[in-house]
Amino acid sequence: MMSKKFAWLLAAALALSACGPAAPAATPTPTKTLTPAVQPTEAPIDTPAPPTDTPVPTIEEPPTATATAIPATDTPAAEATQPVATDTPVAAATNPPQPSGGFASMRSPDFGAQAFLWWRGEIADRDLTLMKNSGFQWVKQWFAWDDIEAAGKGQYDWSIPDRIVQQTEEHGLKLLVRVDREPAWAGPPPQNTQHLVDFLNALATRYKGRIDAIQIWNEPNLAREWGNQPPNPAQYAQMLRASYQAIKSADPNMIVITAGMAPTGTCCDVAMPDDRFYREMYQAMGGNSDGYFDMLGVHGAGFAAPPEISPDETAANKPLYGGERFFAFRHIEDIRQIMVENGDADKRVVVLEFGWTTDDRPESPYYWHGAGAGIDEATKADYLRRAYEYAKNNWQPWIGLMSLIYMPDIDWTPNDEQYYWSIMAPSQIDQLQLKNSIVVLCAYFNEQLGLPRCQYAPP
Repeated sequence: MMSKKFAWLLAAALALSACGPAAPAATPTPTKTLTPAVQPTEAPIDTPAPPTDTPVPTIEEPPTATATAIPATDTPAAEATQPVATDTPVAAATNPPQPSGGFASMRSPDFGAQAFLWWRGEIADRDLTLMKNSGFQWVKQWFAWDDIEAAGKGQYDWSIPDRIVQQTEEHGLKLLVRVDREPAWAGPPPQNTQHLVDFLNALATRYKGRIDAIQIWNEPNLAREWGNQPPNPAQYAQMLRASYQAIKSADPNMIVITAGMAPTGTCCDVAMPDDRFYREMYQAMGGNSDGYFDMLGVHGAGFAAPPEISPDETAANKPLYGGERFFAFRHIEDIRQIMVENGDADKRVVVLEFGWTTDDRPESPYYWHGAGAGIDEATKADYLRRAYEYAKNNWQPWIGLMSLIYMPDIDWTPNDEQYYWSIMAPSQIDQLQLKNSIVVLCAYFNEQLGLPRCQYAPP
């Protein structure tokens, strides 16, 4: 049964969807064109098929700075009985990570979300305002390589990135940029590494001191993200090292983060399990990640399990949770242990993607861990808040930014997988529709940051 608090928040979200905060006057929506390139669209989130007795299939896509002390606050009351964590969380480093240079400050954990700011400047301004007012500190934005250097080697179009960087600064948010998706002329990875390195150096030079962190590629443990070739951790490590050097030569203070890996149990021609990929990546580095990255990126979808459920529990309960360790949000602890084993206890983890879906389409491959698992909007909001709270209580000081998915693309519809992961409904400029998630997180973030009461909460 939904608690009174969540019933209240649901009513608040519905009320806000009808009226919302005062919105600027509607402006004409710019027409998408193929100049300079095709609009970035997020690929569907990797998800396994419903649990069966057959091997787990390839997942089809899911979904430093000086550590700042988190203000002491009372833990918000849980809206549902929270499962007892049975695994002991990975031990934290003895001392908080102390990155060199002038990295952007990053709390433990810090609050962020992936947004879609590319095409419509007025929507970008609205969404950045909403994020800032809700207590988010970071925004993650995809800078698709082929949207900037599509015309040919060295032929850059910085017009849209310039606008996004400026808008992010104006709203007082920190910017994490994801770079991948090669232009046709450059060829696929890994043979495009030198072209990528040149692009990254140009990007870091142009936005020195303005882009706070950069993610190098996305899910290279999937063949479709690696030139349709079998995933190769050693090749990715080589790309990572060359990218690191190119970025640091232009901006020593830009935080370099590895790609996050897709959670999968398939191996090895079309995919590689994330834990195996990370281990082999470290082996290719000789067990020393210095000169390769500043922070390790991970993906942490929660699937059907509440955030406190351990990987042992999801692996042991196939009917309920899927029967694999990677079906737990806390699978992040498995990856953290690999870091510790390789001498990286003092480096931070950045969660580049995490969340839960409410997909209620019975034919969808996401249904089994969405509505089929009883996850509705109120449950998703509760799980997201509890994920941040679990990280605060168990993962300090090694956890850094936790970037959830998504602030939506306004063109998504209920036919799109990403629609159900989003924390608000895709909304035109004059039709803001909030969901429970952003209202609940706004209240939680503002409490954690010692800010005034969330302005989106009902009186």
